Amino acid sequence: MAPQSNSEDPPVAEPPAEEQAAPNDVANGDEDEQLADAPASPPLPSRHTAVAPGPRASRLQELYAQRLKRTLGKLAWENFAGCYPTVAKKAEGVLKQVQGQMVEKLGEKCEKEFENIMVVRQVIPKLNDLESLISDASHRRAESSSSAADTTPPTPPHLLPPNAILAAHLHPALTAHQSQLNARLQTTQSQNALLYDEVRRQRAEIAALLDRLDAVVADVQVANDALRPVADDLAAETREGLAAVEAAGAQRS
Repeated sequence: MAPQSNSEDPPVAEPPAEEQAAPNDVANGDEDEQLADAPASPPLPSRHTAVAPGPRASRLQELYAQRLKRTLGKLAWENFAGCYPTVAKKAEGVLKQVQGQMVEKLGEKCEKEFENIMVVRQVIPKLNDLESLISDASHRRAESSSSAADTTPPTPPHLLPPNAILAAHLHPALTAHQSQLNARLQTTQSQNALLYDEVRRQRAEIAALLDRLDAVVADVQVANDALRPVADDLAAETREGLAAVEAAGAQRS
């Protein structure tokens, strides 16, 4: 048997604990300096806080929900099956499932888009601001009317004269009729202007034709005056020619 070796590996000397901690302290110091020198990160955007809708915003949401329900109601099973009659007969259950999923998905998508628009456009806060402005204006108007009533109280309706009451009742109707009459008057005036231009044009054409006719009449009169001295001779020659033609015809017969 081979003799066993009594030699062992020499022990490795470990560094002192202080020497191991020193590089760690230096590394931590460098990291702290780098963090101190790094620029500050921008603040996170503020979360959207839900705003309770006022009367106008609630009415808008109700109206949208009603319109959306009515629109999706057009995709009822009867209308949907009418578009696919063959599939409705052979696979009615599958088509009903597709129709229900389509209506559901469309409703969810429309509601989500509407909510996104309401959030992006800040519709509810703006409508609430409008509500506050209207209420403030109404309050101020009530205060001003109350102060005016304290100074000059209005005349009660039963004490007004008949002419004032009749004028107050007829004022809206008369105003509407007056606007209609004004519109008709403007239309008639524009049509009259067009007719006036047409009449002027026709009168100019008539005057030009009369001038040309006068010129033709003058030419005829000049021709008559020139032919008057020889008219008798031409008539006698014509009669003689006709007589000669008749005589020749008689001889031939």
